[in-house]
Amino acid sequence: MSEVKKATRDGFGEEIVALGKQNKDIYVVDIDIGKSCKTGKFREELPKQYFNVGIAEQNGAGVAAGMATCGKIPFVVTYAVFGSLRMCEMIRQEICYPKLNVKIACSHGGVTPANDGASHQSIEDMGVLRTIPNMTVIMPADYYAAKKLVKKAAEMDGPCYLRFTRDAVPVIYDENTEFEIGKANLVKDGTDVAIIANGDTVNIAVKAANELEAKGIKAKVLDMHTIKPLDTEAVMDCVENIGRIITVEDHNIMNGLGSAVCEVASEAGKGIVKRVGIQDQFGQSAPYERLLEMNGITVENIVAIAEKLTK
Repeated sequence: MSEVKKATRDGFGEEIVALGKQNKDIYVVDIDIGKSCKTGKFREELPKQYFNVGIAEQNGAGVAAGMATCGKIPFVVTYAVFGSLRMCEMIRQEICYPKLNVKIACSHGGVTPANDGASHQSIEDMGVLRTIPNMTVIMPADYYAAKKLVKKAAEMDGPCYLRFTRDAVPVIYDENTEFEIGKANLVKDGTDVAIIANGDTVNIAVKAANELEAKGIKAKVLDMHTIKPLDTEAVMDCVENIGRIITVEDHNIMNGLGSAVCEVASEAGKGIVKRVGIQDQFGQSAPYERLLEMNGITVENIVAIAEKLTK
């Protein structure tokens, strides 16, 4: 894992310009906050493929749905809390129900908005949207994963929710790493405990695995960048061959990655799953690292749980 840090929203901002130049059917529908969501360059270089609907998330969803019926590939861009919850009814009725080719690309996922406070910290979004039929839900772990998964989302047909970080996170992959929607990436192999993470928590999982290795515990780390469709084969491999799983997410532990993994394990009737994530509480105006600490999303907590599981 590199010491270099980059926000995943930057990867999106760069990739969407490249995709827009290659495919003139790709459009950006901005919800007023393009500067924060990194669509400024797209607006400057591809103005005929760019629309700003103002502070009107539901309207943006409807505009994008209309575009999709005409063969366009619109990316609706806003903050995660607005692009999931404020737009939810329109996503369900106008995008997912008719299975239109609309992508919802949202920055400021999880508690990465930090000092912006609870109103801007989206802790429920992936859980809410994964319950809507026809929706694909993705959160890249780093800058390169964001670029590759944005491209994959543009290539797939159907609704897709992409969640990015505001803050810079460590670079885990390189530009040659391949990604497939619905298939977890193996970051580190191990046989004693499995740590399944996504988004900005993957780097925390890797650090925890390295500490565990120093203690003689071999931890497997999976980047489950796609929550829906979940890579059930990868989860079952952990259930069958390891039996001890820790999930780590910058999201409410209810209905997020942890819940999705528990659904697979419980139906199999095997394994133990411990969930690390937002503890069903709203955030606060505080630094990002402090918010993670408040919820136990730390290297120290993951290591402690793993040690208990492997005793």
